[in-house]
Amino acid sequence: MTDESAARPEPVRAPRFGLSGKLLLLTILFVMIAEVLIYVPSVASFRVNWLRDHLEVAKTAALVLEASPNGMVPDPLAKKILGSIGARAVAMKIGDTHYMLQPSDAPIPTVADADVFDMRNVGTFTAVVDAFKTMLSGKNEVMRVKGPAPMGGEYIDLVMDERPLRTAMLRDSVDILLGSLLISAVTAALVYLALHYLFVRPMRRVTANMMAFRADPENSDRIIVPSVRADEIGTAERELAAMQTELASMLHQKNRLAALGLAVSKINHDLRNLLSSAQLFSDRLAKLPDPTVQRFAPKLMQALERAIAFCQSTLSYGRLQEPPPERRPILLEPLVEEVHETLNLGPDAPIRWISAVERGLTVEADYDQLFRILLNLARNAVQAMESRASRDPGRDQIRITGRREGAVVVIEVSDTGPGFSEKAQAHLFEAFQGSTRTGGTGLGLAIAAELVRAHGGEIRLVEGTIGATLRLTIPDRAVELSAHRGARAHA
Repeated sequence: MTDESAARPEPVRAPRFGLSGKLLLLTILFVMIAEVLIYVPSVASFRVNWLRDHLEVAKTAALVLEASPNGMVPDPLAKKILGSIGARAVAMKIGDTHYMLQPSDAPIPTVADADVFDMRNVGTFTAVVDAFKTMLSGKNEVMRVKGPAPMGGEYIDLVMDERPLRTAMLRDSVDILLGSLLISAVTAALVYLALHYLFVRPMRRVTANMMAFRADPENSDRIIVPSVRADEIGTAERELAAMQTELASMLHQKNRLAALGLAVSKINHDLRNLLSSAQLFSDRLAKLPDPTVQRFAPKLMQALERAIAFCQSTLSYGRLQEPPPERRPILLEPLVEEVHETLNLGPDAPIRWISAVERGLTVEADYDQLFRILLNLARNAVQAMESRASRDPGRDQIRITGRREGAVVVIEVSDTGPGFSEKAQAHLFEAFQGSTRTGGTGLGLAIAAELVRAHGGEIRLVEGTIGATLRLTIPDRAVELSAHRGARAHA
């Protein structure tokens, strides 16, 4: 056997019985079990009633026996009476007197102790055991049935063949069997139809929808339409519809990300060439003796170098990963000022920039990645306030604060814009979901959140503020205790 054939999955075999077939078999089985449980006491009750009926007839014969002179009955009359009740002999005891109705020429029957049945006190279990013993016995045994005697007698005995009783019980069993088959068929059909309508048909509908949705999960027409049922089936249908809706939306967003990555990959090469050309021109500008040029040329070159680096790592977000941050202690205040200059928010700008970073505050972070985080957050704030119809420098403000709380640096980016809607807050840091302006992609917050998490920190929206305030926390790196001890030992 080759490796290819061993790795090939085995085809799924079709089930021998579907859910409907299994349900039908189980329904018939359970109904038959119920009929058996009904048959057992029924046949035992039939035997007891049959014997009691014959005892009642035997009581009439006993009265004739008592009324005859000297308790003697002529043989023709005795045979006629015994033949009418299907017995060999009838005996009765009243006080100390015993009466016996039996032809004189008939032999005295011998009855085993196991074939003596006392009908004066019959238990349920005993009746069931005796009934099946009678039915399963293949011989024509002679049995003795004892019951209460009339006129205050002590007892009355009825000696008879067992075969008539067995024949009657078998005939009654056949009648019960035929009735049970009819009842079982009707009951099984009704139960099967009810369960098929309530469970099997909805499960087939759900299964067919799941198979259709799996074939084309992005097609919204394949999403199941829940029924109005209020039971567990209806709940399952509604939950399946919600799950399919979320999955279709997620796949749609993934496809948009894939399309974005493909488009960016196509322009990445040309854009890097253009930026490289601009970098050459900036190098020539840096050689000019003009003081203004000498002041802004280094910043222009630094911005171009950062832009080229961004182009080289453009597809990193599309691959769902960012390069690990190269963390080192950096001063936060100069980095914030660089963000300010990049946004070109000068004194005459319609948006006021306020920096409230603690003096000398250092944060252990990757300089370029932290710059991208703050730039994305600040640019989102600028775009949100620019979406207003009117501009008011006294009202529109961006404030960046920074402080240390133990081993954690807390940075807040606040603005006095319109804030985030409830819909945007539900998916604030998800790609294509958190944008609050027309034409926005919603990638800025998603990229910022990913970079913050790469530093082991977290970012969240502060509620109850004017506009929007985003707070990000960046913890200091944990000290490697083993390396620290090794350094001490080396010293």
